[in-house]
Amino acid sequence: MYKKTGFHFDVRLEKDTNKIKYLSKNENLSFKSDIDSPNKNIKNQLIIGDNYDALKNLLINYRNQIDVIYIDPPYGKDDMGQFAETNYNNAITRDNLLSMLYPRLQMAKQLLSEDGVIFCSIDDKNQAYVKCLFDDIFGENNFLMDAIRKTKSTTNDAKEGINIQHESLLIYSKKRENVSLLHGEKDFTNYKNPDNDPLGTWIIADPSAKSGTKENNYFSITNPYTGTVDYPPEGRFWCFSKNTVQSHIDSGRICFKKEVNEGERGFIYKRYKNDLRTTKRTFDSLGFVDNLYLNQVGTKELKNLNLVDFFKYPKSVNFIKEIIDSCSHKNAKILDFFAGSGTTGQAVLELNRDDNGQRSFILCTNNEKTEMNPNGIAYDVTSKRLKRVMTGECYDGSNDFKWIQDNEALGGDLEVVDISECDDVVDFNEMSPFELIDETLYGLDKFENIADKIKWVCENFKFTMKSLDEEHSSNSKENE
Repeated sequence: MYKKTGFHFDVRLEKDTNKIKYLSKNENLSFKSDIDSPNKNIKNQLIIGDNYDALKNLLINYRNQIDVIYIDPPYGKDDMGQFAETNYNNAITRDNLLSMLYPRLQMAKQLLSEDGVIFCSIDDKNQAYVKCLFDDIFGENNFLMDAIRKTKSTTNDAKEGINIQHESLLIYSKKRENVSLLHGEKDFTNYKNPDNDPLGTWIIADPSAKSGTKENNYFSITNPYTGTVDYPPEGRFWCFSKNTVQSHIDSGRICFKKEVNEGERGFIYKRYKNDLRTTKRTFDSLGFVDNLYLNQVGTKELKNLNLVDFFKYPKSVNFIKEIIDSCSHKNAKILDFFAGSGTTGQAVLELNRDDNGQRSFILCTNNEKTEMNPNGIAYDVTSKRLKRVMTGECYDGSNDFKWIQDNEALGGDLEVVDISECDDVVDFNEMSPFELIDETLYGLDKFENIADKIKWVCENFKFTMKSLDEEHSSNSKENE
C-alpha cells in the first residue's frame, strides 16, 4: 500500500470564467492528402490554443481513449513565456512549473485508456519534483521507470567541471496491472475466438473505470434482445463515452447476449489480443543513449524541413518513435499536449509507414508569438512541419526543402482547430453557443434537431468552464 509522503507546493489553478471554450475548425491550415500510404484517410488533429482548454475539450469525446501520451513541458519560468508572466509572475520557478502541470496531468490521467502509458521528458533540475507530482496524481504504484536520454556528445567548459549529457524520461501507467507487457511477454492463453471474430482472439474486459463524469460516462445500455438495462457499478463509470457506444457495437467490441441470467450484465466488452503489443521487451533495458536520440539529430531534422530557425532543442523523431513503439498497438491514439515543433506527429506517421499501422495523433500547442515565431509557433513551425512531411509540399505549394528529396510524403489528413470562446448565455443579437459549436469536430454527426443539440452542449460544455478543484479532490483520494 503506497501512502502520500507529504509532497506539497502552492497550487495556483487557472481562473475559470463564464466563457465557453470550444473547438472551431481552421480552414486555412487543415488539409486532406490523397497520397497512397498506410496513413491514407487517417484523421489527425492539431489543436491551437492553451492546452488547459484543449484538454478540457478532449475530455468530451476522448475520455479513457488515449493509449500513449508524451509531453515535453517547459522546464522553468523563463521558458513558459506569457503563461508565467500573466498567471503566476512569482520568483519561485518550480512552483510555476508544478502549478502549470498539476491540472493538466489530472486531465491527462482521465484521458488515458485503462492500459495507457504517459511519458514526460524533464531535466535534472526539476526531475525529483516533477516525479513527486506524478506520484501524487498517478500513484507511486503506477511508476514504471525513469529512463535516460543522451542529449549531446560534446563536452563543455563549465566552471564547475561538470558536463551534463542527459535528461530524464519519466514513465507512468494509468493501471500498472494492465501493462505487464512492458516488463515481459504477456500471457495470452485466455484469449479465444469462439465467435470467429474477424478482429482476432479476445477476452472479456471490464467496461467500467474509476474516473469519468455523470454527463459523459454514466448512462444506461439496453440489450436489444432481452431489454436488460445496465448501468456502471456503484462509484464507477463506463470507460467509453456515449458517443462511442455505437462504434463499439458496429465493430463487435460490444456484443449483446441473447440470453441474460440474473445478476449478469447484458453485454460483453472485448479486449483483443491485437490491441496489445506482443513483442517481448523490458523497460529495464530501455535507454536512449544511441546517437539517434541526440538533440543535434532533432535540429538536423528541422533543418531539412527549412524550419531550424524557428525552434530550439527539438526532440528527434527516432526518440518519439521508440517511445510509442515500446508500449502500444498499431491502432493506438497518441496525444502530445506540449507539441512544440510537431515531432510526435511525424513519429506517428513514420511508424505507420514502417509497419502498416493505423495510429493517429492529437497535438496541442499554443500560438505564442516571439521574435523567433512572429506569427506564433503553431503557424511558423508545427503546422508547416506536418504539412511538409504529410503532403511533400508547403502551404504555398513549394517543395524547396531537403527532406522531400530523401523521403516520400507520409500522407494522412490533418484537421486543425482553434480554441475559440463565447458567452455561456444566449444573446439574440449574436450567434448562440448552439450555432457556434460544431459537433462534427467532436466525432458526432450533425444533430437532426436543435433540442438534441442544446442538450448535448449543456451537458458537455459546462465542463469546459468549471474549476477542476472537485475532480482534484476526488483523484487525490483514489491515490491515498
